[in-house]
Amino acid sequence: MTRIIDKAVSRRAVLGAGLATAGVLAMPSILRAQEKSLKIGVYGGYFKDSFDKHIFPEFTKTTGIAVESVAEPTGEAWLVQLEQAARAGQAPADVSMMSQTSTLKGQATELWTPIDVAKIKNAGDLLEHFVNKYPDGRVAGIGAVAWYITLVTNTQVYPTAPDSWAALWDPANKDKLGLLALVSNSFLLEVTAKTFFGGTNALDTEEGILKAFEKLAEVKPNVRLWYRDEAQFEQALKSGEIPMGQYYHDVTGLAAAEGHPVRSTFPKEGGIQDSGNWVISRASKKADEAHVFIDYMSQPSVQGLMSRKVGTAPTLKRDKLDLTEEEFSAVSSEIPPIIPRYDLYTSKADWLNQKWTELIVG
Repeated sequence: MTRIIDKAVSRRAVLGAGLATAGVLAMPSILRAQEKSLKIGVYGGYFKDSFDKHIFPEFTKTTGIAVESVAEPTGEAWLVQLEQAARAGQAPADVSMMSQTSTLKGQATELWTPIDVAKIKNAGDLLEHFVNKYPDGRVAGIGAVAWYITLVTNTQVYPTAPDSWAALWDPANKDKLGLLALVSNSFLLEVTAKTFFGGTNALDTEEGILKAFEKLAEVKPNVRLWYRDEAQFEQALKSGEIPMGQYYHDVTGLAAAEGHPVRSTFPKEGGIQDSGNWVISRASKKADEAHVFIDYMSQPSVQGLMSRKVGTAPTLKRDKLDLTEEEFSAVSSEIPPIIPRYDLYTSKADWLNQKWTELIVG
């Protein structure tokens, strides 16, 4: 694939390099005079660089709407900034790329201008879980980007790929695993529920969540590293020091293409699909332009461009895309994914973190 990932920068965790703005992208002077522009917040680092290079110029060329890109700061800091600014009637960005959990939290204060799906030509072709709705059915966000966390192995240590997440629990894999260190980004509760309890609806009650925690705790003897530093695990995976774990499908694929003895496997239970939404600040006075942008980003050709150049999984149904099998497999899978229970990370965040520390990583 014709793209380069700065693996030291996690585009998944909204690791912005602080709040910074890039200049308005080059455009004919007549467009400046018309003042057709849009401020768009995107995850910092690699994501922003890729959008500035591959996506925003084509959008401006096609629509005549200039883009000022804004690098979003770390974690939920951007949500807080948008909320505070909205109270003052200001919008640091008209449209933002927002995590699913932050999208839900923003709903609580009506921070997002509802999206009129009648203005999104391909809305009917979006996968259902990429349409984020207010409780009353209004659309709060539409899928911007997605990526997969899969079961990864070193091919020299494991000549045959495992086919199930259950491999994480296999006693033969004692002291061989690298797993993500936070309950809210590892999604291992969801993996446990899907693998052993019939699906993530097993997490609907605290009793069900505790059962999942108890089962997940059985994996602890197999874990060599609970990691926050992606680069640390990736290096250990390549060397075979930590030959199995969970990691990002696209980055693992790139490492394999570079000749490293690693593979990414979509287990039969599905890979974990995390994602972010496009949302419109209620303080923005450019809802019309914002709808043009979201409509543009939801087109099959643009989704294909994103997969090829940015490495994201498409948000549209497979049969609507122009991706080859090889291009699609590099970023996605037709196995139904494990969708994180983002609702739990808003309604039970403190309790989940407490139990995670007590039962899993403590």
